[in-house]
Amino acid sequence: MSSTSPDRLRVVVATPLTDEHCALLSRLEPRLDVVCDQALLPPMRFPGDHSGDPGFTRSAADQARFEALVDSAEALYGIPDTDPAALRRTVRANPRLRWVHTMAAGGGAQVKAADLTPDELERVAISTSAGPHSSTLAEFALFAVLAGAKSLPRLLAQQQARTWSSRWTMRHLSEMTVLVVGLGNIGRATARLFAATGARVIGVNRTVRAVDGVEEVVGVDRLAEVVGRADAIVITLPGTDRTRHLISKDVLAQVRPGVIFANVGRGDVVDQDALVEALRDGRVGFAGLDVVAVEPLPADDPLWGFENVLISPHTAALSNQEDRRIAELFAANATRLLNGEELANRMNTVDFY
Repeated sequence: MSSTSPDRLRVVVATPLTDEHCALLSRLEPRLDVVCDQALLPPMRFPGDHSGDPGFTRSAADQARFEALVDSAEALYGIPDTDPAALRRTVRANPRLRWVHTMAAGGGAQVKAADLTPDELERVAISTSAGPHSSTLAEFALFAVLAGAKSLPRLLAQQQARTWSSRWTMRHLSEMTVLVVGLGNIGRATARLFAATGARVIGVNRTVRAVDGVEEVVGVDRLAEVVGRADAIVITLPGTDRTRHLISKDVLAQVRPGVIFANVGRGDVVDQDALVEALRDGRVGFAGLDVVAVEPLPADDPLWGFENVLISPHTAALSNQEDRRIAELFAANATRLLNGEELANRMNTVDFY
């Protein structure tokens, strides 16, 4: 039965989640009525597996049960089946639905693809899991820049060849300028890590404001102007219409030769053909990529062929703590909602981030 008390909130878990973390939601916010039917959810294969086993199917009867369950919710923990069409169906079938929380730090692409009307987006608040992934992604960004600065490809090649070569100089982070493009949760965490190494950090952001660890913040309109001052460039931006191919051929034409490039945001922020061209001619000396334009990266993509490219299969955000951290974020937001306060991480439904 759905709750009718204004002092309680019926939450239906619509994405794979362990019983332990379902119980954590209720423990952190006792005013939640949490419904989590594991028989209707695909099993998790690893921590942070919000889609679950792709081989999972429901019978027609179970699908009807699942839809009835999400249609009884006042709040959804996750987009049903991480499917935009399922989100659209649920929003239109359930006039009591007040809030949907996405498991992704972005989640905007799924919500945009649901093609909800402005009235529906006004009625149903949508929040994201921005924050829980920030520290792990910031660490990967640091790792990627260090891999370039400390000649990881050459070291691995020589080790595999059992070659003890002559010595060579390596780059020193404390002598580098790092350009962080995007100063949201991930960007701010990244800036703090690099600042702690002694690197000089310049930030690029839509809103120009002071940020801890960042010596200088400039607007996005000045990106091409400042990119040539960087020894390393780190992308932390979400994928939106505004950010698509922000790292363009023209921007990459202005970089310092041999620059280190890392992307822990979204692949379509970068014009990948232009990045490949910059890798070929040496403008980009090393690239560490957790995200690419098309995922999985096709086997014939030229990025696979570069010895100075490190490719991660979009896994840098995952950690054993992810599910707990998202549950904690959701519970804190539920407290805000029940107390009549503004949700944290409420999605901008114009730019969908």
